[in-house]
Amino acid sequence: MSMTNLFKEEIRQKLLAQHSDILYRESIDKTELESIIRNIIEDIIRRRHMDTDEQEKAMAVTQMVDELAGYGPIETIMNDPQVTEVMINGPHKIYVEKKGRKTLSDIKFDDEQQLRCLIYKLLAPTRRRIDESFPYVDVSLKDGSRVNIIIYPLSLDGTSVTIRKFLGTIKKAEDLIKLETLDQRMADFLVACIRAKINMLFSGATGAGKTTTLAVLSGYIDNNERIVTIEDTAELRLNQDHIVRLETRPPSIEGKGEVTIRDLFNNSLRMRPGRIILGEIRSSEALDMLQAMCSGHTGSLAVLHANSPTEVVYRLETMILTSGLPISLDIIHRQIAVAVHLIIQQSQLSDGTRKITNITQVNGLKDGTVVLEDIFRYEFSDFSEGKVQGKFKATGVVPVFFGLFAKKGVPLSKEIFNKD
Repeated sequence: MSMTNLFKEEIRQKLLAQHSDILYRESIDKTELESIIRNIIEDIIRRRHMDTDEQEKAMAVTQMVDELAGYGPIETIMNDPQVTEVMINGPHKIYVEKKGRKTLSDIKFDDEQQLRCLIYKLLAPTRRRIDESFPYVDVSLKDGSRVNIIIYPLSLDGTSVTIRKFLGTIKKAEDLIKLETLDQRMADFLVACIRAKINMLFSGATGAGKTTTLAVLSGYIDNNERIVTIEDTAELRLNQDHIVRLETRPPSIEGKGEVTIRDLFNNSLRMRPGRIILGEIRSSEALDMLQAMCSGHTGSLAVLHANSPTEVVYRLETMILTSGLPISLDIIHRQIAVAVHLIIQQSQLSDGTRKITNITQVNGLKDGTVVLEDIFRYEFSDFSEGKVQGKFKATGVVPVFFGLFAKKGVPLSKEIFNKD
């Protein structure tokens, strides 16, 4: 057994007990880490009265620094551009997603202690911590990857870490077309909607790709606009110059100091935003957002978890009604009908591909109910050779807000809506 394998558990324990501050730093100083690890190893050797040469000692120091300053056992899969998600279910089960398919990898952590060291690495650049008082946390890495961590006693089989990697290769609408997430007509329409300041909700289940699509389309917002992003965990990476990024804050150990999405949203209205991008609508901020859309904050974009455009309406209803606000269902429907122009529904299909299945307009009310009309949809035809077969089709419906494109100086041909 090598010296590293013999000592690594004790080294980690001493680091976490005596030098955890270095692991929490945004940038780990390798020279300082080397010195600390060398001192720990020399102390272990003295106490055990062991005979070792300098070369073996240096190798042990190097291996531990590489592990602690990098991502340890998952370093290779974190650097693999084909891996889109890493799911760690305790130290000995690591699943990876490639091309929409999840498989169990042969990579393992030595033990729970080594996995905890990775957590310190992931949390280092953030303002958040995890312990028995707060046994789960969401953070965003520097590259935009999203991380969820949950530990014992909530995670019964050991620490669970889920890393959804930021795909830096998906930057333009053309990239989404190549991935067959949508077709050229749909892309032209959605880009025009962004430029014409149409209010849009991006809907789908977890992992459907809705945030990626929102991020890509946000890139077409004019560089002169003031953009305010509001997220639970800041992950959107926009390239415009005038951006204000806001992030919620969990309560302290005493239960004080929490700042919610709703708090940030209400504050953002006083910040002269040209655009408001809401990372996810979850609660009573739904009504605030609808009212803001109605009062001149056009071009707002938001993400919502729902399985269909119809379910988007139900989710908005439920979030507002269960918030305790004194408002009737009729008024909620009127707010939705006036505020929301477009719902972009996205799904991950059985072959792992991600597609926009519906681009749906909100067309007023009928008998007190919100009217939804598909402008484009994906029509499934078959499943063969492990791949979903189907086509993107225009329904022939022309958006009721089509006149806004000309008013905003956004060129768009009516022919793209011709029925297939």
